[in-house]
Amino acid sequence: MNRESLSFGRRSFLRLWKSPVTINLLRPPGAVSEEIFATKCIRCGRCIEVCPYKTIFAMDARSGVWAGTPFVKVDRVPCYLCMKCVKVCPTGTLRPIKQEAVRMGVAVVDRYLCITWRGETLCRTCYNVCPFKDKAIRLDELRPVVVPEHCTGCGMCVHACPMTDKGLGATEGTKKAINCYPNL
Repeated sequence: MNRESLSFGRRSFLRLWKSPVTINLLRPPGAVSEEIFATKCIRCGRCIEVCPYKTIFAMDARSGVWAGTPFVKVDRVPCYLCMKCVKVCPTGTLRPIKQEAVRMGVAVVDRYLCITWRGETLCRTCYNVCPFKDKAIRLDELRPVVVPEHCTGCGMCVHACPMTDKGLGATEGTKKAINCYPNL
């Protein structure tokens, strides 16, 4: 076995253990820490089945040890915080928690992409759709400001945001003017 194939093998192996959770790709509400998520989740799919908004999906086989574990792609379908998923989780991987205490991630406004922050026009979309308006997101001189201590990471703001790095008219997979970053 030559050195190059051994090196490639190690990188591939390590990639299998790297968490797939990233910008706008988060765990459902009440999730245990990512360090123990893959070992605690039995991949039963109950959380996926019970979600009335079809927000929760399962990681595919390319995700290595994370395959079959639930995730929420907030730019595609946000979490509406109905909390039904935590009630059906048999292992406690998704723990019962109050809506206000959910911390799936935290929204961050990109002031270079946000048309309100750039002074082009007044847009209050992210503010208007936030379930914790004036607490998790507030307006400072009519510009959106996220309060990280109160942001649940539900992604309603991300989903509703009309501005992407490709311009107006959001398409899946592009960075938006507001994005949710996971709590890792």
